[in-house]
Amino acid sequence: MARHILQTEGQVCPFPLVEAKQAIAGLEVGDELVIDFDCTQATEAIPQWAAENDYPVTHFDRTGDASWTITVQKA
Repeated sequence: MARHILQTEGQVCPFPLVEAKQAIAGLEVGDELVIDFDCTQATEAIPQWAAENDYPVTHFDRTGDASWTITVQKA
């Protein structure tokens, strides 16, 4: 299992989600995608997308006043 980091800070929604979809498409099953973002809307959009695609969220944390990190595993 590999871990990949996607830095999307400074990008407005929906770009963190768009980039996450592109990034996870290139991963192997079992790999994890760590998405760092500061778009408030993505706090709902990314977990919803993960749930709809049966990608487990293994970590989700607020890292600052307006920044978060979420780890999604490709199933």
